[in-house]
Amino acid sequence: MEFSKIVGSGNDFVIIDNREGKIKNKRDLAIKLCNRKFGIGADGLLFLENSNKADFKMRIFNPDGSEAEMCGNGLRCMLRFIYENSLTNKRKLKIETMAGILDGEIKGKNIKIKMKLIGKLELNIKIPIDNEIIIGNYVNTGVPHTIIFVEDIEKVNISELGPKIRYNKIFGEKGTNVDWVEIVKNGLIKIRTYERGVEEETLSCGTGSVASAIITFLIKGMNSPINVITRSNEILKVYFDKNLKNIYLEGKTFYAFVGKWIES
Repeated sequence: MEFSKIVGSGNDFVIIDNREGKIKNKRDLAIKLCNRKFGIGADGLLFLENSNKADFKMRIFNPDGSEAEMCGNGLRCMLRFIYENSLTNKRKLKIETMAGILDGEIKGKNIKIKMKLIGKLELNIKIPIDNEIIIGNYVNTGVPHTIIFVEDIEKVNISELGPKIRYNKIFGEKGTNVDWVEIVKNGLIKIRTYERGVEEETLSCGTGSVASAIITFLIKGMNSPINVITRSNEILKVYFDKNLKNIYLEGKTFYAFVGKWIES
């Protein structure tokens, strides 16, 4: 089984062309392939499939086998995969996801996607953690994110706090991704993300970068565009109108390698 490995600002993905529908048990395959010791190693497994609503369909599976509704960096990497494998002559595409149909634009290695907000934002939520209250801000940018502002992002103990917030009962059964944000200066923020499904900190998160930028605009008054320094130190650009009707994420992608998975 052939695959590609593509990275979006530190978020790495295994991508498989499944337009013929041969792969059925996607959950188990994701657990195997995303394993960094016995598999290929990735933050997620992406499947390219046919769509009767858009140009293509993308399905996203986390390393724990759960299926995600959306992944910003994953979508950017999928567009790079489509481009590098000459699957279309178009440079502007519509991709079907569980979070709806999203627009993308291919600019070579640089990939731009249009994002959207789902449901209502909830600002200044009180999150009970042990014997204290943490203030967070909830927004769904395809998947749920809770944004927490801090003075020094390097002092956050994400391995300890991440699961406590991600699984907190106030976020229901599905939980939330968690992003800590430090304001660097006007137009520039730094984030760290604990990703649901990966269940640890990742080097980057596209939906988290967008969520963090939007909440920074709403809470701190920082205008578009907002550059987001990810944990990998690569910068993602988020820009939007003041009505939050047109939201874009743009950044580089890195096509690491292609290979063949032999073990069944």
